[in-house]
Amino acid sequence: MSTATKPWREVAQPHQDVLQGSFKQSEFAADITQVHGGTAPPEYQDAEQFYARTFITEGMRLLLTSVAQRLATGGGDPVIQLQTAFGGGKTHTLLAVYHLASRTCPVDRLAGVPTILDEAGINGLPEARVAVIDGIRLSPSQSRSHGDTTIHTLWGELAWQLNGSEGYRHVANADRDGTSPGKEALTSLIRSAAPCVILVDELVAYIRQFEPGKQYIGGSYDSNISFIQALTEAMKSVPNAILLASLPESELEVGGAVGRQALAALEKYFGRLESMWKPVAAEEAFEIVRRRLFDSIGNESDVQATARAFGELYRGHPHKFPTDVQEARYEERIARSYPIHPEIFDRLYEDWSTLDKFQRTRGVLQYLAIVIHRLWNDGDKDALIQPGSLPLGDANVRNKSVHYLPTGWEQVIEAEIDGPRAEATEIDGHETRFGSIQAARRVARTIFLGSAPSHAAQTSRGIRVERILLGSAQPGQAVGTYEDVIKRLRDRLHYLYGERDSYWFDTRPNLRREMESRKRNVSETDDVRPLLRRQVSRVFGRNHFFDGIHVFTPSADVPDDYGHGPRLVVLPPSAGYRKQDESSAFQAAQQILEKRGDAPRLKQNRLLFLLPDADTVPRLRDAARTYLAWASIVEDVGNERIDLGTFEARQAQQSRDAADEHLRQMVRETWRWLLAPGQEMKRGRMESRWEVVGVSAAAPNLVEAIQSKLTEEEWVITTWSPIHLNRLLEQWYFSDDVTHVSALKIWQDTCHYLYLPRLANSDVFKQAVIEGANGRDYFACADEATEDGYHGFHFGRAGIVALDEDCVLISHAAAEARQRMLDVRAHDDDSASFNQPEQPEPGGNGGSRPADSPDTPQPSPGEDSGQPTRFYGTTELDPVTASMDFSTIVEEIVQHFTTQLDVDVSINVEISARSRDGFDQGLQRTINENCGVLRFKTQEFD
Repeated sequence: MSTATKPWREVAQPHQDVLQGSFKQSEFAADITQVHGGTAPPEYQDAEQFYARTFITEGMRLLLTSVAQRLATGGGDPVIQLQTAFGGGKTHTLLAVYHLASRTCPVDRLAGVPTILDEAGINGLPEARVAVIDGIRLSPSQSRSHGDTTIHTLWGELAWQLNGSEGYRHVANADRDGTSPGKEALTSLIRSAAPCVILVDELVAYIRQFEPGKQYIGGSYDSNISFIQALTEAMKSVPNAILLASLPESELEVGGAVGRQALAALEKYFGRLESMWKPVAAEEAFEIVRRRLFDSIGNESDVQATARAFGELYRGHPHKFPTDVQEARYEERIARSYPIHPEIFDRLYEDWSTLDKFQRTRGVLQYLAIVIHRLWNDGDKDALIQPGSLPLGDANVRNKSVHYLPTGWEQVIEAEIDGPRAEATEIDGHETRFGSIQAARRVARTIFLGSAPSHAAQTSRGIRVERILLGSAQPGQAVGTYEDVIKRLRDRLHYLYGERDSYWFDTRPNLRREMESRKRNVSETDDVRPLLRRQVSRVFGRNHFFDGIHVFTPSADVPDDYGHGPRLVVLPPSAGYRKQDESSAFQAAQQILEKRGDAPRLKQNRLLFLLPDADTVPRLRDAARTYLAWASIVEDVGNERIDLGTFEARQAQQSRDAADEHLRQMVRETWRWLLAPGQEMKRGRMESRWEVVGVSAAAPNLVEAIQSKLTEEEWVITTWSPIHLNRLLEQWYFSDDVTHVSALKIWQDTCHYLYLPRLANSDVFKQAVIEGANGRDYFACADEATEDGYHGFHFGRAGIVALDEDCVLISHAAAEARQRMLDVRAHDDDSASFNQPEQPEPGGNGGSRPADSPDTPQPSPGEDSGQPTRFYGTTELDPVTASMDFSTIVEEIVQHFTTQLDVDVSINVEISARSRDGFDQGLQRTINENCGVLRFKTQEFD
């Protein structure tokens, strides 16, 4: 809350009965008969108190003016019909006329009345006789006694109240017979009692009790209708007499068929002489509520400061709130309605007043009195009482809220909107930024107030987001927090519906409950894991430098080869990485790094790993289950296995699409840890290590972000300087005794050993060799090493590098020595050639060339080179490590032969086993069967 505003309870002071909760709801229902009989509560019985707590609305001002003119001067309207919705202030208006006409209190003590009389030009107002006919208090089948006189009908009661027994004589015969007295008798009666005021309340409630064609003590249906017709005609004949009658507008008050018939007849007769009367407007309700519920509104500067703070909030976010609240006059509305936000009045008068049971002014008063009492006792700190402030978790407030609604709403409030077990309360309790301002509960309450009176038949339902924010946000709070919590509620609540930017609650559960049910039946193995594998695979595409990306792939299916690039192994959700607990992720990666199925993995330096974040995995799995549940609903709708309406079918599709998008985002947020295996020398021994780095989930392209991170961390080298290659040669290969090494071996070693650089591919290695051999600072390269030199010697000049068994790299010292020798030889050859003519040798050969010359003739394939042509070797293997040892032999020995052309390789495996106790039959059978399957040429036991 802004520092410029104070909590409303520090400024305004409610009436004592509101604070103590000692008010009775019945006291909000003005009873004109009780006032006439002198038994009403003081706030209604005492004219001065009544006017002190009464805000004179525009409609009431016009009516009081007309009554005063009629009584004082004979002007004004003789008959006024008050017709508005249930609880629209009719009875309260009749009471205002009653106290004005009866003059039990001087006029100058009636708040607001002197101004009305002055404006009407009335200097003196006569005391008038007042008759009150309350249709609910009277019965057509029962007589009433006034002293020795027995009264039977409405006209008998009217005559007695106007002028006692003298007045009754005008209608005595008609009262006894149950027939209408006629216009002349009524005119004579009214003239004898003038100045007078006749107040008729709940007339339809009385006449609808008459069954047409049937005679009662109170007359018949027709005689009562005739009486009303004669009475309205008689009123205009007496200048200083006035009739005010209230007629219902809502079906609830009208009643059945007889009530509707009676209302139609009465409207016909009152319509001839009726005067316009305006019901209470929402703007006027501000003052009515303030006067009745608050003893003091407080310091005007505090009120204006609050209004200004809210106005600045709305103008500061022009696209978040309705357009009309950003105008200066809305600040004025806030000040007039203080400490209640105008949005509460708008919702109650525009939406809730459409409910049959809801009484407009009376209902608002009753409701807000309970709300204010609860908020005051709870120490509410809000700057204004907003829709989001309504304490629906309180039993009294909740019961009053659902009283006007169909059954089922209490469960909705308790389960989702407010209270200790509500879902909105749980959301506030689990996230500080929501809970600190009760964001979830405030939004849920606002949606309830703005949508509960709606119904399924409406073409447009719900309350828009801008009005949700209007009913929830206060100065000093982040509007975005409420926007976020709306989305959270939409995803969590079962009775909340949403379409476009409108939301509403309903007593019918939404599709989310069906989704949650299906979600619980989703299989982790059969459904979630395959879906995640597809989603993760879709992220990478095909444009990358990896030789393969293996998503949730078993170790046996991850190739162990040199390939055209490193391989990225994406570990499954079960191998999540957490900085505080790295072991489970490292163990899963270690198994793939060391083994290819049951065989040892040799090219370990070709593997990199992408790990899921262990803390995000639960939300990822939940997102996957949610998507699968929505997808199954949409599929069932398409296959007509379930029948949904158009709205819910569209909602299911939208929810599926939203769940799919959320799942994609969760995939990006989950797989964000790059893992690189390595080794380093410590205390004279090689030790393994794991290096981990995060990848941003916000990167536009995940695979590009991974590649960038790998090159940035130098876990994958895409460009290799010859200086680094030379350093590697000097450290691991060259010595005083070893001056050259196979280029192929170096490349293969970088693929095998984790302590060597991890090159992107063989082209990176070749390019480093070419650049190094092109100068004379690092090493030399030769196509082949021989006993007397090198063929294709490259030192300081470019050449083609072929990664085969013959290509060698030569140390810098040896290369310089060889180059000096070649330079001397070349100088000697040049000198000899200058001093002696060239003598061709027999056979036309122009002379021999040194071995290092690129043009040195090589023996043809069939020519005897004097080199050995056969290799044979034997070794013994440890039976325990035979699998690993044999694989090493294949890599280090056999593969060198198989890569050469015209080399035939054969391998014979000889196994000998001895047992002192002999081999049992079961073992013999197993061995013989397995040898047969493996196609051994011979096998026998002896």
